[in-house]
Amino acid sequence: MIKCIAIDDEPLALDLVEDFVAKVPFLSLEKSFSNALDALPLLNSEKIDLIFLDIQMPQITGLQFIKSLEQPPKVVFTTAYAQHAVEGFNVDAVDYLLKPFTFERFLKAANKAQQALTSEQQSTASGEDYIFVKSGYDMVKVRFADIQYIEGLKDYVKIHTTQKTIIALLTMKSLESSLPTGFLRVHRSYIINFDHLESVGRRNLIVAKHDIPLGDMYREQFMAKLNRN
Repeated sequence: MIKCIAIDDEPLALDLVEDFVAKVPFLSLEKSFSNALDALPLLNSEKIDLIFLDIQMPQITGLQFIKSLEQPPKVVFTTAYAQHAVEGFNVDAVDYLLKPFTFERFLKAANKAQQALTSEQQSTASGEDYIFVKSGYDMVKVRFADIQYIEGLKDYVKIHTTQKTIIALLTMKSLESSLPTGFLRVHRSYIINFDHLESVGRRNLIVAKHDIPLGDMYREQFMAKLNRN
């Protein structure tokens, strides 16, 4: 069962999402909100799997709200403005529903969310040695052992592997939480794979022949891990 919430400042739009959620057997609507900020206490106290989130709202937009969350749930954006679609996918949205949408289209988004959550849970439970990331409109399989380092660029990342560089539409925070123990954040914009670490300088690291900065606030954690290896 996927625990979800709905956020929309338009009462009719919120009613429609509530009605559609009730028709999907694997969705459980925990609560609805007309203001995104009102959802924060629930998100901080309970594990919510999925948010159906409007984008254009007063006080804070749906995009601003999802970016403000440290570990955001999966999100399906619902909006009347098509121009927000690309930015919606840039924050690793599962899907983007353009109002007015049908139940058939809503169900397709719900199925995509279920598939994404199931894949994530299976990977964690079975200790898989790879992860799937969204690159453009495709899901790309990346083996952890092949990743040399990861470079953060605002709302997306560059995953540098032994074969190629993959531009993935997700944030550093969300990717960092999915990585195994061999990875460590060494700078605001860099995560390295210790298996590809070649040398350590005063303010920089050499990873797979690439110069990576070592941030002051990450130095202590890095040295502690280095000394344990």
